[in-house]
Amino acid sequence: MELKLLNDLGQSSSNVAAPDTIFGRDYNEALIHQVVVAYQANARSGNRKQKDREEVHHTTKKPWRQKGTGRARAGMSSSPLWRGGGRIFPNSPEENFTHKVNKKMYRAGVCSILSQLAREGRLSIIESLSVDSPKTKQLSQKLKGMGLDSVLVITDTLDENLLLASRNLANVLVCEPRHADPVSLVFYKKVLITRPALAMIEEMLA
Repeated sequence: MELKLLNDLGQSSSNVAAPDTIFGRDYNEALIHQVVVAYQANARSGNRKQKDREEVHHTTKKPWRQKGTGRARAGMSSSPLWRGGGRIFPNSPEENFTHKVNKKMYRAGVCSILSQLAREGRLSIIESLSVDSPKTKQLSQKLKGMGLDSVLVITDTLDENLLLASRNLANVLVCEPRHADPVSLVFYKKVLITRPALAMIEEMLA
C-alpha cells in the first residue's frame, strides 16, 4: 500500500510504503459500526437519576373513593400512570453502558477505518508538523495553507507548542497514536500522520 507523503505546503512529494495488513484491508461496515458504538458507550457515565413510585414525595391517601364517581380506580397519586408519579423502570446512576469488544476485533476495526481513509484519499503522511510558538493563528494559517480545515494530527510525541496552538481550533485535534480512537478517525475529514508515528501505529496494530 502506498500512502501520500506531504511537504510543509500540503503538496504530495512522494509516496510511503505501508503494510497492507493495516492500510489495505477490506471495508467492514458492521465491524466499524460495532467498534464506534462500543467506544462511545464505554465513555458514558451513569449520571442519570429518576425516581420510582416509592421515592416520589406524594401522599399515600386514596384520591377518591373506589366506586360511584365514574372515574377510573386510583390508589395513590404516585402511580406511574399519573403526571408527577414515579417511573416504572427509572434510570439509575448504577446503570452500566459498557460494551465488550475483544482486542482483536478492536484492532481489526481500526485497521478497516484506516484502510478506508487511505482509499478515499483522506489519510496522508508528513515528515513532521510543528510551530515556532504556541499561537493558534500560526497553526491555523499553516493548516489553511496546506488545504486542511478539519484534520486529526497523529504525532509520535506531543510538542507543547503544537498542542497549545491546536486547543482553540474546533476542527483540529492533535494526539499520539495510542490515543487515536475510532470516533476521531471517522469524524475528521483528513487524517495526518507523522512518519515516526506511522511506525508506531504499525507496531501497535501488527
